[in-house]
Amino acid sequence: MSDPGRSPAVPRCSIVIRCFNEAEHIGRLLEDIGRQTLADIEIVVVDSGSTDGTVDIVRRYPTRLVSISPSEFTFGRALNIGFRAARGEFVVAASAHVYPVDDDWLANLLGPFEDERVGLVYGKQRGPESSHYSELRLFESWFPEESNADQDHPFCNNANAAVRRALWLDQPYDESLTGLEDLDWAKKAMARGHRIAYAADATIIHVHDETSAQVLNRYRREAIALKHIYPSERFSFWNFLHLFASNALSDLGHARHEGVLIRRFWDIVSFRFLQFWGTYKGYRQSSLTNAEMRQRFYYPSGRARDRSDHGRKKLKSENGVTSENRSAGSLTKDS
Repeated sequence: MSDPGRSPAVPRCSIVIRCFNEAEHIGRLLEDIGRQTLADIEIVVVDSGSTDGTVDIVRRYPTRLVSISPSEFTFGRALNIGFRAARGEFVVAASAHVYPVDDDWLANLLGPFEDERVGLVYGKQRGPESSHYSELRLFESWFPEESNADQDHPFCNNANAAVRRALWLDQPYDESLTGLEDLDWAKKAMARGHRIAYAADATIIHVHDETSAQVLNRYRREAIALKHIYPSERFSFWNFLHLFASNALSDLGHARHEGVLIRRFWDIVSFRFLQFWGTYKGYRQSSLTNAEMRQRFYYPSGRARDRSDHGRKKLKSENGVTSENRSAGSLTKDS
């Protein structure tokens, strides 16, 4: 897939991986990238203060490592830093806790760019058996088996997506958002006449081993971001009750049909409650967060507090894919 007209110093594809304490997963992703049929690539890793050996693992592979302090992190900012370091014609955003299911993942993800009108491509996601049952159902809903070369909505997901770097240069990610920077970017790209494509054959496994507090935190910060992307959207207490009940009952029915109802009952009820309660809490917040609150959103355990005096001073100073269903907290993102 190399372009003979492009300088050999410029790879066809750069992969930007954002990470924080991903020692358990990032090695598998880097190994699988090395087995891809598309070889004309570079890897840029943006680490935001890992303390668990992640950086040591990254250094064993042919990567470019960029380190930022935890107080600097937002999803959009980490991506912008990685994209600036990248040199590829196309830049792939991949979460550190995903891994491709086959060796054609990258080739399939970049395939739709043969149409010059396509500005962004995102691929299919599935979860391991250990995932929350409701999250497995969400993956099936958001990422269907059929590809779409020109979808009519801006849904996408930066756990497994690629953009033309030239378009990113004109339109970087919004660094102020607490999440959904990919949705925001795609919405703006579509407004400028670019297409968003979905590649069902570019599949990754997305590992989400989240605690209850992390699930609540994720949906709360995404709701805060969604309010700023779609200012007219609303999410009332009635929306919370209705969507929690309807989605939980639907999942319980599917679990019963699959013979796993008893084993999965509380997992379903708790996940759907946290999903929509977090969304409700996020919609009740009146503005984007300040730096200290962002720190709690991105590092809820407190493990990555910036211990430098500069970091402390900075902290002190500072179910479909329609927009209606997004306002119900139906999106998931990661760091």
